[in-house]
Amino acid sequence: MRSRNPVFSRRGFSRDNGYAGFNTAPQAGGPAVATQANPYAQPTGNPYAQNPYAQQDQQYGAPQAPATTGRMTIDDVIIRTASTLGLLIVTAALSWALLPVDDANISRSYGIAIGAALIGMVLALVQSFKRKPTPALILTYAAFEGVFLGVISSIVDNRIADGAAMQAVLGTMAVFAGVLVAYKAGWIRVNRRFYGFVMAAALGFILLMAVNLLFAVIGGGDGLGFRSGPLGIVFGIVGIILGACFLALDFKQVEDGIAYGAPREEAWFAAFGLTLTLVWIYMEFLRLIAIFNSSD
Repeated sequence: MRSRNPVFSRRGFSRDNGYAGFNTAPQAGGPAVATQANPYAQPTGNPYAQNPYAQQDQQYGAPQAPATTGRMTIDDVIIRTASTLGLLIVTAALSWALLPVDDANISRSYGIAIGAALIGMVLALVQSFKRKPTPALILTYAAFEGVFLGVISSIVDNRIADGAAMQAVLGTMAVFAGVLVAYKAGWIRVNRRFYGFVMAAALGFILLMAVNLLFAVIGGGDGLGFRSGPLGIVFGIVGIILGACFLALDFKQVEDGIAYGAPREEAWFAAFGLTLTLVWIYMEFLRLIAIFNSSD
């Protein structure tokens, strides 16, 4: 699956319109198992070239990654994700240190944060509509997103809740570690039903937030109140849960990409998707912390 929405993108490596690995077909002498044509297989005389499950591991039922050079590995994903998140963290730290949020500069800080967020959103959209990853584009997105997060985090930390940024970071790390453990242990099963549920829930969530923003622009305040008070807390928790579900989809993306022998450059897509998801979770934690402290 390759969605054109930057929030929903890179959740699987299949080049068709379905989600990679979730068509079921009965196998001779056994129960139905997942089957999916390998989107990266090259035309050969091998009748099994289009079926990554033809030589599946008998114990785990997982496709075997082709031993071909130039294919994506977990090390590629780790390195590129570390590069992307590392740049985001560096620019966030610099923005925090160099852009004061005192009363004399608060308007400028808000302006810079909004400008960086808009640029980052445009870059994310451009990358989402490209069929191949562009490392420079992804890294530039990370840099501008870092500026936005650095300024917003500084504003919340200094004016609303002392220590909010660190709490949000720890919360994001905890969600990442928890989902990774649950996914590897098999407690989370990413299948077509899971994918459909997450996409539907996320679409509804984003539409509600868009309507809330529209009412806020027209009528002022917090619009329909979805981002403040008790409702804001509920929607913040829902946002974090959705972020955790996106992480599971990201992990499945990486697993499928390695299993199907995706080109090494596709690791940038994985890094991009993971960065988007972690930013989502961090922002929801930061918003929740701000709501809790503003209601004190």
